[in-house]
Amino acid sequence: MGPINTENTTTYDVVVMGGALSGAATATLLLRHNPGIRVLILEKNEKLGRRVGEATVEVSAYFMGKVLGLTKYLNESHIVKQGLRFWFANKDVASIAEASELGSKYQVKMPSYQLDRATFDEEVLRRACEAGATLLRPVSITSVQLAVGGMQTITYKQSDTTHTVQARWIVDASGVASLISRKNGWWKSNFEHPTTAAWSRWKGVKDWDGRELAEKYPEWSAALFCVRGTATNHVIGDGWWSWWIPLKGGDMSVGVVFDQRIVDFPTEGGKVGDRLKSFLMKHPVARDLLADAQYDETDVHWRKNLAYYSTTFAGDGFVLAGDAAAFMDPFYSPGMDWISYTTSSAANLITQQRKGASMAELVPQYNHTFSTSHRCWFLALYKDKYEYMGEFDLMDLAYRLDLGLYYWGVVRHPFEQGPTALFTPPFATGQGFVFKLMSTYNRRFAQIARRRRRTKELGKTNRNNRSLITGFKIHRNDAIKLFGMLAEWAVLEIREGWRSWGESAEDLAASHLPAQPKVTPAMA
Repeated sequence: MGPINTENTTTYDVVVMGGALSGAATATLLLRHNPGIRVLILEKNEKLGRRVGEATVEVSAYFMGKVLGLTKYLNESHIVKQGLRFWFANKDVASIAEASELGSKYQVKMPSYQLDRATFDEEVLRRACEAGATLLRPVSITSVQLAVGGMQTITYKQSDTTHTVQARWIVDASGVASLISRKNGWWKSNFEHPTTAAWSRWKGVKDWDGRELAEKYPEWSAALFCVRGTATNHVIGDGWWSWWIPLKGGDMSVGVVFDQRIVDFPTEGGKVGDRLKSFLMKHPVARDLLADAQYDETDVHWRKNLAYYSTTFAGDGFVLAGDAAAFMDPFYSPGMDWISYTTSSAANLITQQRKGASMAELVPQYNHTFSTSHRCWFLALYKDKYEYMGEFDLMDLAYRLDLGLYYWGVVRHPFEQGPTALFTPPFATGQGFVFKLMSTYNRRFAQIARRRRRTKELGKTNRNNRSLITGFKIHRNDAIKLFGMLAEWAVLEIREGWRSWGESAEDLAASHLPAQPKVTPAMA
């Protein structure tokens, strides 16, 4: 493409591509820390839609409440989340009452929320505009031209008219479209994690805490002292899991995520929504809940090969935020935490440049930090997790370890240090003790499950077991619980795990962090 004619070009300090949470939050932080900054948000949709990412966890709840100041709005317009619950079954489980259950015993200690992303994202966008951002919607971005340390150029269409705008910085918050990353060849699919998702919104799902199930299964109903229905419930099988997220107004978001190497999701049998329901109805817990439910035919989604990342996260003139930078997996709802870190860091990078900081130093450091974080985060928590997530006993121990280490190693930082802690994502320094511990037990549990699968011993603990967790606190003394969990792991290895020691050199190699993905020189 030849030189751009800038005679009628409008200029801004920052152009944000995408008006959902990532883009609107970055704009809000830029306006807060840079008085007088000119920010333009380009949004492709007239109305923002629902999406994967309706559940928050503690870090993202901190970001939305303490940083964006949305606590009152969240409590009034969305649902307070009661942690995570997991449901397991085997061929002998006939109903929800017989399924093994993993989750909290009491109400949660710290805030998190179930969000209707369509209304939530619109509110964050509205507040960004109220703070001073200019919004244009709907627009279609047709060209992005980058210039190191100079003015970036964006061409877009609105109402069939082409416009050009320039800015010192572009924030790519375009979500899975990943406009800058894909254009420059930085976008990579994570072939180590071949997952696919199908989901929809449903009406008529049984109430987890209602009288119908309580009268049918009285002992099951009385087994714990908290609300089940406003948790993120996970109905789980071998190689797959499903989320059950209640939304304000009565809808239920229900979706399945599966590892393509383990699960053959039906490719025939009608519409995606019909196949989704048929697949879920094979699980006794889902069968109890979905029997009379109907999915919204206008709100059904399918996405293959969910996991991807960019090899470059920023350059002197652009920065990627949220799903435009990477997506790992919706299990444990890490996407909203990722948004919290990337939007905070993106706004900070631009703010530092405006204060005179050297981008020659900050940009390579930024790319290394987020490349390291993403890779270690994936290897520690998600690589091959679908191998064992359908095993109650393995997931019970893994979940308690994962949750405890999340509280003691991740959650406490922003609550103790404030919003600047969000400039440093988890595992930013690479292979420390926590990474090695998490990647090791994750690998071992996957190996144990693979052996069980080969010997047809899967699911033996998936019936009539219940693990009710009293919860964790942000207190270092609480970390003493880790020793008890490590002792449980040792017992597991002595009782069974030793049979899989050394079975696969390939599995052993997978526990070591490969060389960092090559970071493409910014805008080379």
